[in-house]
Amino acid sequence: MPAQIISTKSAEHYTWGAACEGWHLVKTAELSVIEERMPAGASESRHSHVHSRQFFYVLEGELTMEVEHHVFVLGAGEGIEVSPGQQHRAYNKTPAALRIIVVSQPPSHGDRVEA
Repeated sequence: MPAQIISTKSAEHYTWGAACEGWHLVKTAELSVIEERMPAGASESRHSHVHSRQFFYVLEGELTMEVEHHVFVLGAGEGIEVSPGQQHRAYNKTPAALRIIVVSQPPSHGDRVEA
C-alpha cells in the first residue's frame, strides 16, 4: 500500500465504554496504533492481554493508569509500557477530556482477558 497521511478525520472510528472513542491510525496484523479520547470521569475495566505489549502515550490531559495495582499519573508528553499478562486499567479522573495514543504489538483486539 502506498504511503498516505492518516488523521482522526480519515481513520476508522469506533466507540467503547460509556462515551469513549478511538481512531485506528495503523491497523495491521502486526501492529495497532490508536488515538483514543476519554471524556472526564471515564474509565475502562481492569484487564490484561495474553500476547499484546502496549504503550500508552498522553497527547493532552492527564491519564491515571493502574498497572498491577500500582497507580501512575501521566501528563502530556509522558507514556507507560504495559507487558503481556499485566493487569491494567486506564482512568480519566479529571474534569477535562483526555487524548492518548495506544500502541499495541501485536494488536490487542481479541487478546483481552477481563480481570
